[in-house]
Amino acid sequence: MDEKRDYTDIRGVCYISKEPKYEYIQLPSHQECLDDKEKYIYLFDDFYDNNDPISANGLCQPVDSRYLIQNPPCDYLDEKEMDANSNLPFTRELHPYYAKMGKVKCLETIKFSIMTHHGCWGECNFCAIGVHQGRTIRTRTEGNILEEAKEFNKYKDYKGIISDVGGPTANMYGYECGKKLKKGTCDDIRCVDAERLCKVMHVDHGRNINLLRKVREVEGVRKAFVASGVRYDLITADKKHGYSYLKEMVQHHISGQMKVAPEHTQQHVLELMGKPGKETLVDFKKMYDRLNKEEGKNQFLTYYLIAAHPGCEEKDMHELKRFTTDELKMNPEQAQVFTPTPGTYSAVMYYTEMDPKTRKKIFVEKDTKRKEKQKKIVVEKDCFKTGFAS
Repeated sequence: MDEKRDYTDIRGVCYISKEPKYEYIQLPSHQECLDDKEKYIYLFDDFYDNNDPISANGLCQPVDSRYLIQNPPCDYLDEKEMDANSNLPFTRELHPYYAKMGKVKCLETIKFSIMTHHGCWGECNFCAIGVHQGRTIRTRTEGNILEEAKEFNKYKDYKGIISDVGGPTANMYGYECGKKLKKGTCDDIRCVDAERLCKVMHVDHGRNINLLRKVREVEGVRKAFVASGVRYDLITADKKHGYSYLKEMVQHHISGQMKVAPEHTQQHVLELMGKPGKETLVDFKKMYDRLNKEEGKNQFLTYYLIAAHPGCEEKDMHELKRFTTDELKMNPEQAQVFTPTPGTYSAVMYYTEMDPKTRKKIFVEKDTKRKEKQKKIVVEKDCFKTGFAS
């Protein structure tokens, strides 16, 4: 741009044009989306399906008298480029601009953490990671990760504790769908949804297990935790290494509690969220509790829960509360009130009040007080039950 050269052919660039680009997908205009909410669903479908650099086409949308042009996304970093990026001389300190304002507490929790990969194909409908990081896993090599762990010894405030070895979903490290790597993400099927894991996606925790073992052996490492979220449905789906992975976690990599994200238990809400059914959670909890008992450890599960997601009513939160009390034997300490996030299907549901798949109308709670009431239902203390883990 400094050299006044044309930048409109660069992948990943969006720009305003006086003329349409007819070889790109023609989206409903901005005004059409304002006038007809169903048109917005069509627009979002095209936007979502054209985010993979292998298969994506460009997008063109009329906005008033001009056109918004979105080029196909730039190529993902390969393994060597992931390593090269991680080798850049990061200071692991606050930017000088903010350092003048005092300490930032959260830096302590991430300063000595290791990012093992980019991307997530979990496709939770309320999460934008699939759009801004992509739905294809790009990993760093084990050697590069181990070098970073060794580098920590150079810091005076490093106490041998690695706060996290993970990524957007910790147990997606080290494997991917071969079909996706060649042809890009599928438009008509997800890798995982509320009903099942795609049979082409062969979940394999083997490489992740070996990585964690090697990290523990690095000089100076006293403890290496996995604080990133873990998909429990992938553990139960991996018949070869799933049990071994969880055992490894229970023995060495959990700081008192393991984070999992069922978000809800009612099937119709889970389907709108794009989350697995509650039966998988029950199976996982049994495995987790058994392993902790065998290892003589008193470690808990921490559950991420969402209130007031599109499709969720107060009666659904009462059922969620019943399930956590009777089945999980715990009283939730916290729940998150749903917030519509740009780049997500849940935000589309919130705006249109429709199921994007069926185009049928769904209930959407938009009153702030009633949203808080949904949250209160599930976190309210049950005075008649005792002995539950918080």
